[in-house]
Amino acid sequence: MPGLVNALVIVAVVALVVVRQFRARPIDTDRRWWVVPVVLAFLALREPGILDAHHRVGSAVLLSAEVLTGLATGAGWAWTTRVWTEPDGVVWTKSTKASAVVWGIGICLRVGLFALGGMHQDSSALMVGLAGTLLVRSGVLAWRARSLEASAVQGAAYGDSVARPAWKELA
Repeated sequence: MPGLVNALVIVAVVALVVVRQFRARPIDTDRRWWVVPVVLAFLALREPGILDAHHRVGSAVLLSAEVLTGLATGAGWAWTTRVWTEPDGVVWTKSTKASAVVWGIGICLRVGLFALGGMHQDSSALMVGLAGTLLVRSGVLAWRARSLEASAVQGAAYGDSVARPAWKELA
């Protein structure tokens, strides 16, 4: 039964995260952005079946690859997310089409890892990878948002060095 519960938690978290990230929304850098990933990791690591009892080394290698894939997916997702500051100083974020491509590549890599592994991998391994993805993504976005808040340029997107009018103002 814990495998089913873990699977439901994974599906619910992914659905919630994906739906929320493709809508523009303000980002709060004072919030505890690390709480959800830590809770997911805790839920995953409390399970004794995270490693296959018959193939401990192989399943540890697969788990490591899953975590590294999750970290890379989180970093790619964070760097392909648009971050900007509105004139009132609020920092906003919205995932882009490139973010969806990063998600797709991450999912394909995970499916490939499980298919190539040929060992029993519990859903806890997937949950640890998801926790890594969310932790890196949230951390990078919080860092990018803080750097925008600290800059004196209002209304510029991340990476802009000079204030420039929005495209609507150019016409």
